[in-house]
Amino acid sequence: MAMVTYYVALAFTRSDDGDIVACEPKEAQSADQAMRMAGALAATEGHCGALAFSRTGDPSVGDFDDAKILKVFGEVDEGLLAR
Repeated sequence: MAMVTYYVALAFTRSDDGDIVACEPKEAQSADQAMRMAGALAATEGHCGALAFSRTGDPSVGDFDDAKILKVFGEVDEGLLAR
C-alpha cells in the first residue's frame, strides 16, 4: 500500500441564500504552503473564509483517512470535509 499525503487549501463563499459553500480546492506541495494559500484565499474578495487540510491514504484503492484541518481563516463549513 503506497500511502500519500495531499495538502489542500479550500476557500468558502456565501451562496445567494446565505449558506457557506466550498469553492474549488487548490492542491499544495506542503502543509506550510497550504496554510499560506488558505490565508491568501480567505483575504480574496468574495470569500468569507478558507482552510488548509491534509488527507493521507492510498490513491490506488481510494482509501483515505479523514481530513486533518491544519488552519482555519474566517467563516468555513468544516462539515463539508466529512462528506
